[in-house]
Amino acid sequence: MEYRVERDLLGEMQIPLEAYWGIHTQRALRNFPVSGIGVRLEIIRAMAMVKKACCEANIELGYLDEKKGNAISTACDEVIQGVLDEQFPLDAFQGGAGTSINMNVNEVIANRAIELLRGKKGDYSVVHPIEDVNLHQSTNDTFPTAVKVATIYKLRELSGAIARLQGALQRKEKEFASVVKIGRTELQEAVPMTLGAEFSGFAEAISRDRWRTFKCEERLRVINIGGTAIGTGITAPRDYIFLVVDKLREITGLGLARAENLIGETANVDPFVEVSGIVNAHVTNLIKLSGDLRLMNLLKEIELPSVQAGSSIMPGKLNPVILESVMQVGFWCMASDGVISRVAAHGSFQINEFLPLLSHAMISSMDMLIRTDRLLAKHINEIRCKSDWCARYVNESTSIITAFLPYIGYKRAEKLLNEFRNIGKGNFREFLNSRLGHDLVDEVLSPYRLTSLGYRRSRR
Repeated sequence: MEYRVERDLLGEMQIPLEAYWGIHTQRALRNFPVSGIGVRLEIIRAMAMVKKACCEANIELGYLDEKKGNAISTACDEVIQGVLDEQFPLDAFQGGAGTSINMNVNEVIANRAIELLRGKKGDYSVVHPIEDVNLHQSTNDTFPTAVKVATIYKLRELSGAIARLQGALQRKEKEFASVVKIGRTELQEAVPMTLGAEFSGFAEAISRDRWRTFKCEERLRVINIGGTAIGTGITAPRDYIFLVVDKLREITGLGLARAENLIGETANVDPFVEVSGIVNAHVTNLIKLSGDLRLMNLLKEIELPSVQAGSSIMPGKLNPVILESVMQVGFWCMASDGVISRVAAHGSFQINEFLPLLSHAMISSMDMLIRTDRLLAKHINEIRCKSDWCARYVNESTSIITAFLPYIGYKRAEKLLNEFRNIGKGNFREFLNSRLGHDLVDEVLSPYRLTSLGYRRSRR
């Protein structure tokens, strides 16, 4: 491999000749060989959007030469489009509040801009990573802003995936509307309902997730770009501070706004905790939904799609592996929510030095949930109802007597139960038919009556 030599305040280092990164990135590669997990490319692309906005503001205000600025802007576009993805090799678990990420982006953009101006990589007299690409910026305002931009985009994608899941559940709600089954509380038989109504409960919970996820991007629209190191805007001209937000709004298409208190916005990352909590609410619903579907499959009320052999020793065994996968994703995301809260609590004074971990946890969780919601929606679309088993549970359950209380009263219901228990066996619904008549039993246990709120007094 051929190398070029770059220098910084700590000395010299060899950089692979073809690499677009520079000495700051090379040092970070050496310093943080920690997890083998790279920085999320969503963050990198959002950083490039921020850099482009800063560049365009500096060009318009005359702080940056137009020819040089246009090359920087074009290089930013290439990063945004993913053309240079392989040039961002840093580990996600790094110290420095995101400085290494910021410098990686600065160096790649600078060296690509140098190429566009017919120069050679590493000749920073043409375009400098700090003096030009990072002009009027700090890691402490560019990186938090980029994390918010990336998170908003991911939230929108997640909201769409949740909507698909909601749609799948609502289709099953309609498909199973006429299937009567036993409801259950505390893992015991309770009162009759319909399978469609049960799926409507799932759909309602997921619809709340969709709405909350869609709305919570508002919490992230306030950004601290222009605040530079600690939110005072030191080293940045006033006209630039006001213009750069407008530029970023145009580039991202997002309703971003400059924080009124840039110091507070730079020091605190609590909006991410709030958003993570909303995402975590969706996670809890996914785990609950998956757990219930597993039990319904166990009870043979539904049949899950067969997706793979379930055992290496038991022939013909099929397991609810998709639901198990969903629940494991949920456990991981719950842990990430805890990480985000801990990161927010452990910032110190004017910045949060652990923001790289927060950004990784936030984006990774949402990305996994997007994939998981799509997978689960497809799985639910293929669920089949086993109406014979649903009917069997209803017909054999003495708990259905509760549905008749408005018509026969509590005392008579007790007498009927005692009479049936003395018989010792048989189908409870047939027993009720013989005592109350088919018409009343069929009406009370009809899907319409079970899903209409309350009962009609005229039948008293």
